[in-house]
Amino acid sequence: MNTATLLAGIEDAARQAGRIMLEAADIRANTMEKEGHANFVTVYDKRVQAYLFETLGALLPEARFIGEEDGADAFTEADRHGYAFCIDPIDGTTNFVTGFRPSVTSVALLCRGKPYLAVVYNPYSDTMLTAAQGEGAWCNGKPIRSSDEPLRRSLVMFGTAPYLPELSARTFALCADYLPRCIDLRRTGTAAWDLCNVAMGTVGLFFEMQLQLWDYAAAGLIAMEAGCRITDLAGNALTWDGPSSVLCASQGVSKEDYLPRV
Repeated sequence: MNTATLLAGIEDAARQAGRIMLEAADIRANTMEKEGHANFVTVYDKRVQAYLFETLGALLPEARFIGEEDGADAFTEADRHGYAFCIDPIDGTTNFVTGFRPSVTSVALLCRGKPYLAVVYNPYSDTMLTAAQGEGAWCNGKPIRSSDEPLRRSLVMFGTAPYLPELSARTFALCADYLPRCIDLRRTGTAAWDLCNVAMGTVGLFFEMQLQLWDYAAAGLIAMEAGCRITDLAGNALTWDGPSSVLCASQGVSKEDYLPRV
């Protein structure tokens, strides 16, 4: 199967996952708490993941799966070989539960442990972000590039790693560091969408103290293919094999402004 056909199949699956989200009813009544502060899962997270596992498994039977729900959440040594889908069925579950927008479906196809294809779909605005390694990134089929603006003329988005309150003080120290160096700060509650905003050129920089692989694998590839720089908060290359801090900047943000100063 060629890249275009495979990517189109992943897009179709993500769009159907979005329909499940849009048709959801009684979301609060179908919500459970997981370990950690404000860490929720709904029956719809599980339903979307099950649908994606089934559909993408039929599309590429040899692929393994890494997903946030139902115990499929560990990157293993086997995932460094061949293909593996890395899925966040609903990134922004708290948004989904409370009615705050957006929430997105995120699917990355890893090849030999590195992102190869990526899809992030926002069903509330019908926005489809895609990328193929070495071939570029697209929004609803049109090529995208990150912004050329410097940090001082850009917005900064951030995540709070809410499940890990011990990281809060450091997170807000970083906010205080970046705030005087940019236009202003923004937070949406979905890291995949924030990273896509850097890729689309609406935001200059994004950071979060800790994300899971399924939070950043797809959107990270989209950002890189749109010309962004993406590392951990120390400036080290991402290893794409588990939890990590993430720092992503558009092509206009200088190396001097990229890393935090605190």
